[in-house]
This record gives sequence, C-alpha cells and structure tokens, in this order.
Amino acid sequence: MKHSSLILSIPLFVLIQFGCSSASEEPTQPPPPNIVFLFADDMTYTAIQALGNTEIETPNLDRLVQQGTTFTHTYNMGGWNGAVCIASRSMMISGRSLWRANQFKDRWQQNDSLALAQTWGNLMKQQGYSTYLTGKWHVAANPDSVFQTVRHVRPGMPGDFRSKGSFDSPETMPLGYNRPKNEQDTSWSPYDTAMGGFWEGGQHWSEVLRDDALDFLDSATAKSDPFFMYLAFNAPHDPRQAPKAFVNRYPLDSISLPESWMPRYPYDEGIGLGPKLRDEALAPFPRTEYATKVHRQEYYAIITHLDEQIGKILDALEASGKMENTYIFFSADHGLSVGRHGLLGKQNMYDHSLRVPLMLVGPDIPANQVVDTDVYLQDIMATSLELADIPKPDYVDFNSFLGLATGESTIGAYEAIYGSYINYQRMIRKDGMKLIVYPNINQVLLYDLQQDPNETTNLADDSAYADQITNLFQDLQALQQQYADTLDLQPTYDQLQSQL
Repeated sequence: MKHSSLILSIPLFVLIQFGCSSASEEPTQPPPPNIVFLFADDMTYTAIQALGNTEIETPNLDRLVQQGTTFTHTYNMGGWNGAVCIASRSMMISGRSLWRANQFKDRWQQNDSLALAQTWGNLMKQQGYSTYLTGKWHVAANPDSVFQTVRHVRPGMPGDFRSKGSFDSPETMPLGYNRPKNEQDTSWSPYDTAMGGFWEGGQHWSEVLRDDALDFLDSATAKSDPFFMYLAFNAPHDPRQAPKAFVNRYPLDSISLPESWMPRYPYDEGIGLGPKLRDEALAPFPRTEYATKVHRQEYYAIITHLDEQIGKILDALEASGKMENTYIFFSADHGLSVGRHGLLGKQNMYDHSLRVPLMLVGPDIPANQVVDTDVYLQDIMATSLELADIPKPDYVDFNSFLGLATGESTIGAYEAIYGSYINYQRMIRKDGMKLIVYPNINQVLLYDLQQDPNETTNLADDSAYADQITNLFQDLQALQQQYADTLDLQPTYDQLQSQL
C-alpha cells in the first residue's frame, strides 16, 4: 500500500518527463547494416601476407584479416567453360550452384523479370537497400536490371592483343602471350601504358573503381538508407599490369618457385589445359623457372596495387561515419596457378585454383579470428541476406556462414566440397582428403591434404587407400546428384574398381 500511494502522489508532469511510456509502444529497431563486397579476380588464397605469404605486400588486406574473421578454406565450385569467372559470378548473383546457375543464366538472357527479381542486388533492393555496382560484371543478366546504380561496367578481362595473332602455334601467339621466352625477351612490359589492357582509358582500372567507390560513399554519407556496394575489381587477372613502382618492389631474386612447380603438367592435354587454352598460353611450354618468376612478379605487383586502392576505400568508409554499422566482405571469384603444377590458369581442381581468401569485418564479428571450416565463396550472398534480415529463398543453394564467424553455431558447414570443370574434371574434398577424377582419360588422383597441402604426392596407386578412394568416389557421385551434375562417372568408377 505504501508503494501504491507513493506512485499516486507523483505529479503527472514528472511521469511524462522521465519517459513513462505505454505498454503498446514498440522498441526502436536498429537500422539495417550496410554491406560492402570487395571482389577480386583470379586471386589465390596464398596471396596475402597476413595469411602466410612473406613475399607479398598487402597491408590493407592484412588490415581486414586483423580486424575481422578469415575463412581459410573457401572454395569455388568450378566452371562450365574456360572463363571460370562467369560461372563463379553467376552462382554469386543467383545463389544457385554451378549447374543450376548454368541453366538459370538463359532466363537472364531472355530478360525474364522473375529471374532478375531473384538476383542478389534485387533481393537487397526489395529490403530497402540502395544498391551499387562498379567494375567487372561478366554474367548474362543486364547489370542495370540487378543494381540501381551502375558505373564503369567492365568485361571479363581488359583487352589484349589476341586479335593480332593466333593460338594455333607458339610462333603466332599474340603479343603478351608465350612470354618471356628468355631474359632478353622485352616484347611486353606490365607498366607500359601503350600496351592498353588495364591502362585503357588513361587510368588504371583498379584506380577507376576506387574513385567510383569514393564518389558513392561521399553521397551516401548524408543519407540514412542502407547501402549494398558490389565493388568488383578486374585485378589481378591478366594482363597483370601495374605501375612500375609496384613491379620494382618485387625483384626476381626475391621470388621463390612454388613447391609444386614443374615444367609441364603430365595430363594437361587430356583435361583441357593444353597450350591452346588462353590462360595456359601466357607462358612458354615447357615452363621455365625464369618465366614463372616473371609471371609471379607481375601477379604480386598488381595485387599490391589493388591492395592500395582497397586501403583508400576502407579509409573513406571510416571517415564516412558508416563503418560502425557496415559489414565488409573480401574474396575473389577463384584462385590461380601462376606456375604451380606446371599450370598458369584456374581451370583445374587444385587448391591454388579452387581456393580463395575470404574475410568478414563488421559489428559483432570477432577480430583477428581464423575459421578453417570448409565453405563456398558464394556463401557470401546467403550471409549478406541474413545480415539484412532477408529470409533465404528456397532456390539459394548456399549457406550463411554468419554463425561460424561469430562462433554462435556450426550451421553452414559442409560435409564435403564439390568441384567441376566442364566434362574434363571432377573433385571431392572431404575429411582432409581430395579425390580428383579425369573421366576422359580414366585417371584418378588422391591427396592427403593435411600431410601434403601442396598436393604433390598422388596416393591413388597405393593399395592402402583403395577403400578410401572407393568411398570418396561414391560420395562424389552423390554430390553430383545433389548439385544436378549429369556427367556419368560410372565408366571411370568401373574401371577404377577393376584396378583396385
């Protein structure tokens, strides 16, 4: 009774002044977070200093590693043609796995309004996001039908000199390919702006994208709407061009050869990776130590130049006052060989070509944390939907890794990772082992990834692994069914069983 009489004696204006509210009032909802996706092209998982590569300088990517959570085992499923980036980006934009995305892209080409509405950009727009794209696109959908604001749409790669030559023989290769033949070969320079490529238009494409991003952030500072930025660099795709100062940071005597380096991959022709494949034609056959080091020098230089542009974007985000409510993803569409296993490109099932860096920075994301759970890079799309409070549509095949990043759950982990390249190659990675199948030449490779991370010792001919090979092959066939892969591996399996 004493408490009741005391409350009744308090003047009404005091109750109002101290904010007594009715039970019907709703609590204030936090504003939706901003999403920034930094997307590199052809960047392998080992190309960041903070993740173990002491030969490369990446202070701003290191900054993302230190400020957020890094997924060290992130994969692309592969590709349905030599331009693996098309498949990777189509999966990212559609949320569909490899072969479903291959079928789905036809609806984009027909300008199917429902198919376009189901894209990543439009899902964010429907939730009230201001959506923005600049840089490499390389999917069948019209970018203006996916993003509200579009700047400097770039093709699959900067122009090269292929129109001036033929891939039919080494003697007719276009300028920029089949080089350097020796230490006297100065036919092409990564910092000669007359070579076009990334220099087309007068400013390096990575710098143009940086300026586009800074312009958008400048305009977004005064707005309250959440934004989704899709910033897709062409770097470090070839032609691997960078200003001379960046190339000079990497003298050849400071660059090592990969542990898996070899003059030529023994199965290259049988799996579609011979000298006529554009990516592989960049360097002479057989590979030389000198040519490999030159290509790695140029690769490191363009990545360090890319890193500098990313740093300026991160600085602008911090200056905008938006950082405290922004999540930043960094990844790449796939990796690259750059000399490993005698290969230059990404059209293979080795980790250097399937595996990419992936960092997530943002509110409630642990800093300087490493997660080694296997994920797909296209999980970024599903994760961003969860951050934006958008229910994941049934057609999205990929998982959010937000719970893995925060440590709150293991939802999103995969039992096995699947890989595919046209009809030439299939792969399964499970329980620390990798099985690669080359059905056209009935060849099988097996690697123990924990003992042999560089994949240099093939265990497939060791009878001690016969049961493991059989189990992995059957698991791979199950993944084929799960991901609508219609390639018949049974003849290869039957032959394998006859040999075990």
